[in-house]
Amino acid sequence: MGVMADVVKAVEEAGIRDKVKIMVGGAPVTDAFCAQIGADAYTPDAASAAEKAVEFCAN
Repeated sequence: MGVMADVVKAVEEAGIRDKVKIMVGGAPVTDAFCAQIGADAYTPDAASAAEKAVEFCAN
């Protein structure tokens, strides 16, 4: 979890934040943590992450 915020920051610093979606998830991660680090989506498991990725690609 400690590096997830670093990934968001690196994407912002690279100037590509508007071109990628960042999803976080898993047992220790929460929706509040997702919002705190500025990620685009939280999912509790891999199956829902795949569904969310399909949503992102459809939009």
